[in-house]
Amino acid sequence: MSPVWALVGPTASGKTAAALALAEHGSTGGTRNAPQKVEIISVDSALVYRGMDIGTAKPSASELAQVRHHLIDIRDPSQTYSAAEFVQDTTVLIKEIRSRGAVPLLVGGTMLYLKALQQGLAPMPPADAQVRADIETQARQEGWPALHAALAQVDPDSAKRLAPNDSQRLQRALEVYRISGRTLTDWHAHPGTTTPPVPLRLLSLEPQNRQWLHDRIAQRFESMLAQNFLDEVKALRARGDLNPELPSMRCVGYRQAWEALDLSERSGQPIDLKDLRDKGIFATRQLAKRQITWLRSMPERRVIACDGPNVLPQLLALANDFGSASFHGVC
Repeated sequence: MSPVWALVGPTASGKTAAALALAEHGSTGGTRNAPQKVEIISVDSALVYRGMDIGTAKPSASELAQVRHHLIDIRDPSQTYSAAEFVQDTTVLIKEIRSRGAVPLLVGGTMLYLKALQQGLAPMPPADAQVRADIETQARQEGWPALHAALAQVDPDSAKRLAPNDSQRLQRALEVYRISGRTLTDWHAHPGTTTPPVPLRLLSLEPQNRQWLHDRIAQRFESMLAQNFLDEVKALRARGDLNPELPSMRCVGYRQAWEALDLSERSGQPIDLKDLRDKGIFATRQLAKRQITWLRSMPERRVIACDGPNVLPQLLALANDFGSASFHGVC
């Protein structure tokens, strides 16, 4: 498969606006080749869920109408969506988009998806240092028995086999589930096959000044609250079939809002909006930090300062100069 363009970056770095501008440029003409339609494939584990619009900063209806998008609103929040499913879906979509004479543009910041696509998927997910570190941090805060209870929610068969303090095996079971969206029980029953890697040309929006990104994250979370984000989470809770251990409800922002609503119900007190704001912003900053760490492990990427001037001209210049093909002719 010939290389595929990917526009990546941490949360709140401006990927949506940049992708729409790139797509508009690709559809209206450029400097080297005839115009080509651009279709966007979302690389975002939160945008796959229906009914989760405000807290995921999902593109608006008008933005979705500007350019054809894929892998948005394809799952109910009660369902899972794994890296393996993403790779399978994206591989098919790339071929379909190219068959229409259009350019596929991957856009997003779910690095597990990107890594799975770029390196291919083995029959069982390999160890992942960042995911393991996240699990260990959670274990220090909550204890391994609490993580054992969380595993029992998603993989009761594995939980029955493991003692509540069997940290090594609990960590691996949770790691596999968080990486792939599939339980160890399911992997053992249906091991699957290895998928070939997809070559990518990475354009990465990264801040020179981390405070710029922190300010953007704070502004966006405050905007979400102003748009009635809490009402969105209340509606999801009211369904009765969701719980905070599901991947959808573990998304940044949703987890903090769910916990705030739980605390309010138990205490009978109003929600502490300042505390929710602080926790939501902190969690989003931590996500951005992890994303930037992932990106820095990809030396082949071309970096554009998202907090600098003339972001779009820089993107277009890099796209036109990346490798031997222009943005319009990369397919």
